[in-house]
Amino acid sequence: MGDHTPVLLQEAVAGLDVKPDGIYVDMTFGRGGHTKAILDRLTTGRVYAIDRDIQAIEAGQALVASHPQQLTLIHANFTQVRLALAEHGVDRVDGILMDLGVSSPQFDDPDRGFSYREDAPLDMRMDRRQTLTAAQLVATRDVGELTRIFRDYADEPQAYQIAKAIVKDRGTKPLLTTGDLVALIKRVKPQKELSKKGHPAKQAFQALRIAVNNEIENLETALKEAVALLKPRGRLAVITFHSGEDRLVKNYFKSLCVSEGTRHGLAAMVKTPELAYEYHNRQPIVPGETEANDNHRAVGAKLRIIIRK
Repeated sequence: MGDHTPVLLQEAVAGLDVKPDGIYVDMTFGRGGHTKAILDRLTTGRVYAIDRDIQAIEAGQALVASHPQQLTLIHANFTQVRLALAEHGVDRVDGILMDLGVSSPQFDDPDRGFSYREDAPLDMRMDRRQTLTAAQLVATRDVGELTRIFRDYADEPQAYQIAKAIVKDRGTKPLLTTGDLVALIKRVKPQKELSKKGHPAKQAFQALRIAVNNEIENLETALKEAVALLKPRGRLAVITFHSGEDRLVKNYFKSLCVSEGTRHGLAAMVKTPELAYEYHNRQPIVPGETEANDNHRAVGAKLRIIIRK
């Protein structure tokens, strides 16, 4: 399984308040770091771990072999979590974790096309059963749609300029590799952007990954699926890595934990219905200085947790 340590590992598992006999769901198994930490706190409890990347499921078989009575791995999209658990006779759980970062092995395998540091096919599919790749996306979307993707999913300052260059270039030569796209981005960006810290293609690559894998729409669905599974006092912990994701999680949690009257300052005048959820932490938990320095992927991570009443 390797030594990949997830961002905010201790904080997330502590926030789940793991009961030794509880049932827990890791909706983003990755390379199993969170699942292993939960298993270490169980006696008779069980973990159901889901991932849509078959390589993650295959890599996790060693962990299943060492915890056969406690761990079930499921190859599925986390939007299907309720259906997947129902097939195992489970309809209520004590805690659920989502880590929305791309796992290191996905980034580190150049053939997957997630990395802007290696030249490889422009792929970016988390689930290789799907047909849409990043190469197909940049070959078929118009300037307006590509601009929206780069702007909304990654706050890319040159969203329009990159989109325009993609559409212009593909008329003569298709963008097929990560290297093709990096070269285009470096050509389009002004010198002041190129001289900034960090890779100039980072935001555009993030945006394409989110679009290819339908991550925002899937997250909306998965959050609703997850809260419906929680037992009373059950907890949902979500780790986000960029502002678009965090905004979605923050607003959804607010809709569950803060009554509409209170949100609009009308609590005294409006009799509000009893809410079914409460915050564990109203402000997001973020990595400490040591973790942020040791792991560049920790920068921007935020952990939010709610509890079913």
